[in-house]
Amino acid sequence: MNKIILLIIVLISSNCFSQKVQKDFKLSKILDETSGLEIVDDLFITQNDSGNDPVIYYIDFKGKIVNQRKITGFENNDWEDLAVDDQFIYIADMGNNYDTRKNLSIIKIPKKLDSNDTFESINFKYPEQSDFSYKRLSEFDAEALISIENNLLIFTKNRAKKISDIYILPKTKGEYDAKKIGSLNTKSIVTGGDFNSELNLLALTSTISFDEYYLLIIKNFSLSVKNDYEIDMYEIPIGKTQVEAIKIIDENTFWITSEDESSSSSARLMKIKL
Repeated sequence: MNKIILLIIVLISSNCFSQKVQKDFKLSKILDETSGLEIVDDLFITQNDSGNDPVIYYIDFKGKIVNQRKITGFENNDWEDLAVDDQFIYIADMGNNYDTRKNLSIIKIPKKLDSNDTFESINFKYPEQSDFSYKRLSEFDAEALISIENNLLIFTKNRAKKISDIYILPKTKGEYDAKKIGSLNTKSIVTGGDFNSELNLLALTSTISFDEYYLLIIKNFSLSVKNDYEIDMYEIPIGKTQVEAIKIIDENTFWITSEDESSSSSARLMKIKL
C-alpha cells in the first residue's frame, strides 16, 4: 500500500490508497528518451526529446515498435510531449531547461499517414519572459501539453516556485503570445500531461527531487481554470527513473513511459492502476 497525499490549494491533508504497476514492458533502446504518449489507431505513439531524430514512433501495447514517421522539415530541438484531437497530432517542441530558448513551437501533423503530409508550426513565446539568460531554476520550461476543445494548454515546469502555470494557444498555425490563464499549486515540477474530455479528467506527472515521481489527478478540469482545484497526488512506485509521459485510459487506469535512467536498464512502458 502506498501513500497518496491529498493536496488542496488552501488546506493539506493525507490518506492512504492502494496502487500498483499492473504491466511493465521494456522499450527499444531507440526510445531511451521517450517523452510523450498518445493513442492513435489502436497503437501508442511516442517520441524522444532533446536533440534526437524528428520521428514519431508507433508502438503496440507491449512496447514493440511497429512503425515510425519522420517529421520532415522540422528539427527535434526538445520535443517534450504529444497531444491529439480527432484529426491532428500536436508535438510540443517547448523544452526550455534553462529559459534560454526563443524558438518554442507546437508542430501540427495530420493523424492519417500520407506521403504528401503537410506539417504546420504554431510558434509562441511567453509574454512575461524578457530575460533569456541562463537560469538553473527555470520558470519557462514546459513538458506537458493537452488538447481541450479548440485549444492547446501548456503546463509549465517551474523549478523556482514548484508550481505549474497554465498557458493557452489556438490550434492554428501562426505566431502567438501564449496567454496565461491560471496556475496550479502542484508542490512539484510537472513532467507530462494528458486530458480526457469525456471524464473532464486532467492527469499530470511530476517530481520533487528527480528521485521520486508522482501522478497528479485533477477532476472536473475545464478551461475556466480555478485556483482551488483539489489535486490528488500519488507516488508512482517504480524507483529512480524519469517519468515524462502519461495516457489516461479511465479514471483509475493510466499508461506511462519512463526514460532509461539509473534504476532501469531500458526505457519502460507501464500500466498503473489506482
